[in-house]
Amino acid sequence: MPRKTIQQLSSEQRRAALAAVILLACAGLWTLLPFFPAFGWAIVFAVSLWPYYAKLGERWPQHRGILLPGLAVFLTLLLFVAPLTMIATALAQDSAALIAWEHQAALQGVPAPAMLQNLPFSEQLTGWWQANLARPGALSHLPIFAQQGSTFDLGGRFLGAVLHRVLLVVFMLLILFFLLRGGEDIAQGLRRGSARAFGPAGETVGEQIVRAIRGTVNGLVVVGLGEGVLMGAAYYIAGVPHPAVLGLLTGLLSAIPLGAVIAYAIAAGLLVLQGAIGEAVGIAVFGSVVVFVADHFIRPVLIGGTTRLPFLLVLLGIIGGIEAWGLVGIVLGPALMAALLLLWREWIGTQPGPLNPPDTEAAETGD
Repeated sequence: MPRKTIQQLSSEQRRAALAAVILLACAGLWTLLPFFPAFGWAIVFAVSLWPYYAKLGERWPQHRGILLPGLAVFLTLLLFVAPLTMIATALAQDSAALIAWEHQAALQGVPAPAMLQNLPFSEQLTGWWQANLARPGALSHLPIFAQQGSTFDLGGRFLGAVLHRVLLVVFMLLILFFLLRGGEDIAQGLRRGSARAFGPAGETVGEQIVRAIRGTVNGLVVVGLGEGVLMGAAYYIAGVPHPAVLGLLTGLLSAIPLGAVIAYAIAAGLLVLQGAIGEAVGIAVFGSVVVFVADHFIRPVLIGGTTRLPFLLVLLGIIGGIEAWGLVGIVLGPALMAALLLLWREWIGTQPGPLNPPDTEAAETGD
């Protein structure tokens, strides 16, 4: 019995087929929901690495099966995952001392540091410290210590979170391998699907999103590397403990709005605890200047320059993307803003494209 095409089906059969397709798609998306962060980051890395990967593929086409995608995954692991591992290792080494300090503080209280005598209102600050923090068990009244539970509970939650992140990274690298391996076929399928679903505008919007993703990643990498190196050198000069780790942390957190501020505020706080008030002020001032220049001048040029996005849309895209999509929204936010801006410019007629074809404008002028 010959199969019927979609045009030969009755209206009831079409509605039933559409409902079945929607139900199947929803079930598939629900199944993949736990892996959405891994898919998101894998797509971001694949889009960013594709121009370089394609050049290597043209030069060594015989190695596109395993060697080249495996090399790209290894470089991604080396450049992006290894720094996170270094920070996690440093934190793990200091965790024993932190747990011992917390146990001692719970039994004996926290003595007032000598540097309080050098601060304004030293008598009031020392009196408050003695009344609230120097007593045994005083830390248990603070929310950060009262809600965390026992050390074993805290360690169990931390270990579970670490294992979850490790699994996401493993799946992200696995997905990235197959995206790069079948990149040409995937791209061709997406072009056909977008053209069939949205017409000629679909492929144009897709290309704009790809350019926005590459521009955003370039901005994050360049700005993060620059901020990490500058602040790491400043930490070393000022005498901050673990300057390399804190510099690396500053570079990674610079991808998040005000993230670098948190990093150099931690460094300044460590200097204050050591009694180095002048160095702490210097770190705060220098860090503020570096972050201001990077966020208001360098990053918008790198991100908006490739996608022709105004600074306000770049800023709103980054902040709104994080709020809506999590950390991967740093890249998705500006990409979506770029696609919407492209559609708007074509719709109002200020930019030629599928929504504003040149022949239509010429016909209107001729009339």
